[in-house]
Amino acid sequence: MSCCNNLQRESIEIKCSIVRGGTSKGIFIMENELPKHQELRDKIILSIFGSPDVRQIDGLGGADTLTSKLAIVGPSTRKDADVDYTFGQVSFVDNFVDYGGNCGNISSGVGVYAINNGLVEAIEPITKVRVHLTNTKRILEVEVPVKNGRARVNGDYKIDGVPGTGAKITLDWSDVVGGITGKLLPTGNPKDIINIEGENFEVSVVDAGNIVIFIEAEKLGLVGTETALEIDNNKELMSKIERIRGEICYKLGLVDSWEKAAKETPYQPFFAMVSKSQSYKAFNGIEVFEEDIDVVSRLVFMLKMHKTYPVTGTVGTGAIARVKGSIVYDLLSERGKNDDKIYIGHPGGVIPIESTAEYIENECNITRLGVYRTARIILEGRVFVNLETIL
Repeated sequence: MSCCNNLQRESIEIKCSIVRGGTSKGIFIMENELPKHQELRDKIILSIFGSPDVRQIDGLGGADTLTSKLAIVGPSTRKDADVDYTFGQVSFVDNFVDYGGNCGNISSGVGVYAINNGLVEAIEPITKVRVHLTNTKRILEVEVPVKNGRARVNGDYKIDGVPGTGAKITLDWSDVVGGITGKLLPTGNPKDIINIEGENFEVSVVDAGNIVIFIEAEKLGLVGTETALEIDNNKELMSKIERIRGEICYKLGLVDSWEKAAKETPYQPFFAMVSKSQSYKAFNGIEVFEEDIDVVSRLVFMLKMHKTYPVTGTVGTGAIARVKGSIVYDLLSERGKNDDKIYIGHPGGVIPIESTAEYIENECNITRLGVYRTARIILEGRVFVNLETIL
């Protein structure tokens, strides 16, 4: 970490990059730029982002759950990986960085960042980067197009939710199944009943990328194609979602009472409201047609609806879609059940996932979870951290 020993200065300088990964944006920092002491490290990170503050006006955070994201990258501590990557979701409202899960969109930028910073040798035309996800101790394989020793930026691949096109990055998430709880189905069941004040809600819970809770949108009084504004402004709905999420957290042993979930594990589990394929207009004007998708989903995390769809949510959706008897399987189109690729309709358009599985003695074994993204480094520079905020 630069200049930490000179406490006569008013601020310290830390090298960082702003990177767009998929439909998210984050602050990327090399591991050796930060102190090892966790409390001091988190104070510095919060100061870099300008948290806690809903506007993050005095830092680099973008005042949005999709842009208040952190990636710490360094040489791998495992022989079967090239780099270590620690993800943090930085809170607006509390002095808190949640390291409890993964972010797939930000993960797509890790390969680009590692190549451009010399952590991995660039091999044309595709460099495979084995990323150790330190949050869940699993390996993610990222295939990055390269040219002239650098990760390529330009290309013809389009992802909904990002203007223009870019070089296509492939992420294979097949190793992440059970990364948090040890099981594809953390409860052991394709469906569970959660009772909230006398009302039963049927849910499916999966551990693939992150823990994701799925519920049929109709059971919450929704059509399934609602906008982020409609979901976020429905306080009664959000309260019910958080209560169900809290009960699942308690059931899985993540907290010792459901009330603590919002404070102790706000980032995950994700909460997805799914419905059968239907046509709708995305928030950015994109027309989504019923025949082009296999299922519709709206996903909530950090008490906000994702404006597009998170990659780890996509991974979870692709995984649970292969579990017979799950909510997503029951709602999935016949094409989605029979093809290797599933197309998910989300608020910003459509995201595909390669999803394959085999059944061994009636147990679902996921064999492939492939997602495509684009990414680019937007800025490289130094951020000034006010010493008064960390000492």
